Formats: sequence, C-alpha cells, structure tokens
Amino acid sequence: MRAVSTALETDLDLNDFAGGDGVLFVRDGVGVAGRGVAAQIPADDAALFLASIDHHDLTGHASPIAIGTVPFIPGQPGELIVPSVAVVKAADGRRWVTRIDDDTPLAVADAPQPFAGSFRVTPLTPVATYLTAVTAARDAVRRGELTKAVIAREVAVQADQPIDIHAVLRRLKASFGSSYRYSVDGLVGASPELLVTVDGNLVRSHPLAGTAPRSGDPTTDAAVAAALLASTKDQVEHRVVIDMIHDTLLPWCSYLDWEPEPSVIAVANVQHLATLMEGQLSEPRPNVIELVRALCPTPALGGFPREAALAMIDRVEGFDRGRYGGAVGWVDASGNGTWAVTIRCAEFSDDRRAARLVAGGGIVAASDPAAELAETQAKLQAMLSAIVRP
Repeated sequence: MRAVSTALETDLDLNDFAGGDGVLFVRDGVGVAGRGVAAQIPADDAALFLASIDHHDLTGHASPIAIGTVPFIPGQPGELIVPSVAVVKAADGRRWVTRIDDDTPLAVADAPQPFAGSFRVTPLTPVATYLTAVTAARDAVRRGELTKAVIAREVAVQADQPIDIHAVLRRLKASFGSSYRYSVDGLVGASPELLVTVDGNLVRSHPLAGTAPRSGDPTTDAAVAAALLASTKDQVEHRVVIDMIHDTLLPWCSYLDWEPEPSVIAVANVQHLATLMEGQLSEPRPNVIELVRALCPTPALGGFPREAALAMIDRVEGFDRGRYGGAVGWVDASGNGTWAVTIRCAEFSDDRRAARLVAGGGIVAASDPAAELAETQAKLQAMLSAIVRP
C-alpha cells in the first residue's frame, strides 16, 4: 500500500467532496473528507496500521488518516475507514490531499437538488417507557446508588424516497457550522461536544453537560443561559462529567488546566454548560485512540459511577445504542486526531429511506421526567430539521 501526499492548490468544500457516499469530519471548515476505501481497520490498531503505509510526503507535514467511530459500550470493537483519497484542511490554512494507490482526479459532488417528500416521524421508544426509565434512574440517584445516569430514547424517520445525505450535510453546515459535523458509513450528525483532541503533546477536551433550549430571541436566550449557569441541578450534572474527564486525563499529563467556572455554549437549537480543558501529554505519549477508549462513554452520555450507570441504562432503556453516545473522529499515523461525542446524529438505512435518531439527558436527583422528555425533543430537532423536507 503506497500513499502520496501533495499540497492542494485550489480550495474546495469538504462537505461537497465527501458528498453522499464519502466520509467527513469537519468543524468551521477545518477537518478531513475522504472518498473510496483503501482499508477498513480496527480502531485500536489504526495508528500502527497508518504508520506502516509506504508514505511519500511531498508537503513535509501530511500523514495518512483514518476516520471512524467507537461504539457506546466500552470495549466493543470500533472500525475506521482509510480513504483512498483524503483531503485535509488544517486550522493554519494549509491544505493537502493524500492518495493511496489512487490517481483519480479530484472532483466534488454535484449540488443536491431541492425536493419535497412525505415523511413519518415515529417514537421507537414509547413515551411511557422513557418516562418510567427516567423515574427509575432519578430514584436510584436519590437512594445513593448513582450520582448520575443518562437515559435516552429512539425516534424513527421514514421517507417515501431516498434521503440525500449530501443535502443533509449542507443543511447541517448552514445551521451547525461550529459543531463537529460527520458522515461515516450512514452515520451523520453535528456534535457540539469535543471528547478529546491530540496534537503532538497538546491535549484538549471540551465536555458539555447541562442543557437548556434556545428560542431565537436574544433577550430570552440570555435569561435562559443565566438560569442554566445558576441551576444547581445542571451544575451537579456538569461537575460529574468534568471531574471524570480530568481524573482520566491527568495520569497522562505533565499538567492539565481547566476553566474554573463553566461557560455557556450555544448551538442553533439548544445551549449547554461547557468547560474547556487543556494539558501537556507526558512521554511516552498516548495516541488519541487510547484516550478515546479511556474516556468513552463519559458521564455526559453514560453516567457515574460508570459501571452502575451502564447497568441501569441496560436495564431500563430497552434498546441497543450502538454507535450513539460513543465517539467519532480521525487519527493519523502519529497518533494525533480529533474525536467528538457521537450525539445529534442519525443512522440511515442502506436504501436511505429510513433513519434512526437518539437523544438523551443526564438524570440526577432533581430531574423531572416531563422536563427531560422536553429536553430530548429539543435535541432531536438538530437532525430532524436537516432531514425532513415536506
């Protein structure tokens, strides 16, 4: 297997290069898009596999890259795709293309055409089942068995004609450009949450926990954000996540700094409590997949303590989360990479006529089941608004 990396002289949109059948991981125009499949590899072997490729780098800074997912359940296998052709756009403005045994000229997908179709949105998780699960988790927290558990529910979208994933990606770019937008093997989404990024010895994480809706009115949204920051329930939920990520990353770091107080991160439809962490990795430094495995799932998607929370989820949710709640991102031959939490997503069927959406929320002692249901409805709007076009 031979890879050649060259500078990309002309700009192109990563969403349009990935199109409906490529792979994509991008935020604010920075990221990677690929087409074709040179190899499919286990996530845990990815850095070593990429390093073994016969790579001819004509840029001085490029590397073969793999993109993929790690599932929600710890230890389950994850799979990454090594694209035949990968286009990378870095934060410093550099652009390059890496080809693996492929000399096809670069081309972007045709612009998707507007269409109107018939859609049916159906809860796969009965509302009564979800409310009962939230109550069970809340009561377990009140009894001291858990500090927090995240309870989710499923929704199905069915269409009378194939849904154009390229069009969905363009809509996500328009509404959620500052989120990590991704498309991997039928899994498409826009996650606001950075799980972990590794760039040389620098490591960052930007966990989110605690959610409130946005109205579109600046005055109302500012008042809701202030209430979110003042909410004891949301602060407790957030603190659990921050402490776990800090304690997990710290043994790998010579130092690890974090914001003393959470800030509010707003996306198109909701706003979250967020705390940025940044540190210096010690030698020998771990590759990004090792950190993903150690962190995933965080208490923001599972709960705390992890094993007790996962047991609760398995007992009361009533479905297999699969890739939802895990991680999605990329890794290169040096072990660098960026991974987001796999939320605000849809898994499309092979014929693209159906999609499964999942949304959940953190349950603590003060949680109200009806309010939690409303929170999942707000979160589901991210993908529903990108898919449904009546």
